[in-house]
Amino acid sequence: MSGNILSMMIGISTFLGALGLFALIWGIKTGQFDDKHKFLEATKFDDEDALNDAVMMEKRKEQKRIREKNYSPPD
Repeated sequence: MSGNILSMMIGISTFLGALGLFALIWGIKTGQFDDKHKFLEATKFDDEDALNDAVMMEKRKEQKRIREKNYSPPD
């Protein structure tokens, strides 16, 4: 009885592991993990202060986008 349960658990875990491996390989082949833009942007900054400035600049850009999106001109 316990041998059947053990073999069933091994079979299911092998299937799920293969499914996860297939999903990982598919993601790599289709470029799901590629983020070349952020990688190249990060190499421009040499020190921590420059990185902090870049983060603040990105936050300001995002806030500006939100303000422009929510802006409605007066009638």
